[in-house]
Amino acid sequence: MTARTLLDKVWDAHVVTSDAATGMDLLYIDLHLLHEVTSPQAFEGLRLAGRRVRRPDLCVATVDHNVPTRDRSLPLADALADAQVQALRTNCQEFGIRLFGLDSPEQGIVHVIGPDLGLTRPGMTIVCGDSHTSTHGAFGALAFGIGTSEVEHVLATQTLWMRRPRTMRIVVSGRLRRGVSAKDLVLALISRIGVSGAAGHVIEYAGSAIRALSMEARMTVCNMSIEAGARAGMIAPDAVTAAYLRRRMGVDDATWKALREKWRALASDPGAVFHRTVRMAAREVEPMVTWGTTPAMAAPVTGRVPALPDHPTARAAAERALEYMALEPGTPLQDIRVDRVFIGSCTNGRLEDLRAAARVVEGRRVHPRVQAIVVPGSTRVRRAAQAEGLHRVFMDAGFEWRHAGCSMCLGMNDDVLGPGERCASTSNRNFEGRQGRGGRTHLVSPATAAAAAVAGHFVDVRTWGGR
Repeated sequence: MTARTLLDKVWDAHVVTSDAATGMDLLYIDLHLLHEVTSPQAFEGLRLAGRRVRRPDLCVATVDHNVPTRDRSLPLADALADAQVQALRTNCQEFGIRLFGLDSPEQGIVHVIGPDLGLTRPGMTIVCGDSHTSTHGAFGALAFGIGTSEVEHVLATQTLWMRRPRTMRIVVSGRLRRGVSAKDLVLALISRIGVSGAAGHVIEYAGSAIRALSMEARMTVCNMSIEAGARAGMIAPDAVTAAYLRRRMGVDDATWKALREKWRALASDPGAVFHRTVRMAAREVEPMVTWGTTPAMAAPVTGRVPALPDHPTARAAAERALEYMALEPGTPLQDIRVDRVFIGSCTNGRLEDLRAAARVVEGRRVHPRVQAIVVPGSTRVRRAAQAEGLHRVFMDAGFEWRHAGCSMCLGMNDDVLGPGERCASTSNRNFEGRQGRGGRTHLVSPATAAAAAVAGHFVDVRTWGGR
């Protein structure tokens, strides 16, 4: 039998039929995640066509993108946000779909609640009208974002036409050094291969450094595969995966043993061929800071804004980015002052991320010039953090402690940057205007963001303040 990759095994298990003329396969979808922004048109399309949702039991919805993170007892101030939230409630009621609404104890960012509730499992196909669906690939699932018309197709048929992507294997050897996180690793990777480096591919992450990561850290890496241009990111399930899910699935011992054996078989076979392989040494990764307007425009916090490249196209892009960011080549990254700090998002809004940030700020105070907020990725994460007293650590330091939601990651709510404001953000994108018109975003890890909130500028968390 031909050696197969993790992608091949998951893909082949879900092919319903194939079209030789187009080279496309019809894939069965195991889990369809929905939120308030990309679903209204899809549901309306079903109504107009007189169709029902084929498998409502395989659909789960939540509100996350534009929900308020302050007082939940108040009406939504934004009319569009309110309309979208109400529409999702109406649609889920009409079509029989489970919804975690604003008043639900399980509400949160869709890519945080899926794994945390045990809905995300190895070997599944998972889709959502959101590009960062790749997060779920950390469990050995094939998970990817889809457009509104595809959302409607999955609702109606529980299938999706797809062309099999190419495969890329990224092997990270060794171990990350103290003070270096999964966010730093994935930013270093993107800065190396570029925002189109994995275009048309599904990345499989492998190597001793990946195996040493927690599930939360693996989700961070897979989450940002999209920023490298990939269709999805995947990590083969192992004992770390099984331990995470055992606490969340509540199955009997016999079922659990069978599941573990099934999941273990998903790993890429020895000798499986990938279209491209990239190798990295974990020890070479340092805490990273983006200086430009793509995640690839990043450098170690100990470095400087790089010189302009020689290639005309790259030079023009760098010049535009530096003009927007109001920076000059050669500026030490640790000299860059920040106005705002955002800790949260589907990239870094999990309990482990909040713990890392809290360790940095405990016993310290946010710089008088800085406004800093912490937005847990889900209501469940928020409760767990409060049970550990993390909320008190943040509030004592001068952070605002918010309710769960996407918040400042994409500025579709009240949490936005003003023109010219500079933010240290644990989110995933730093495009022009991503966090607010004219706002300037620097992507960093939770620890680096927390330290910047206290110092008022970027610092190396490995040496700053004796930490």
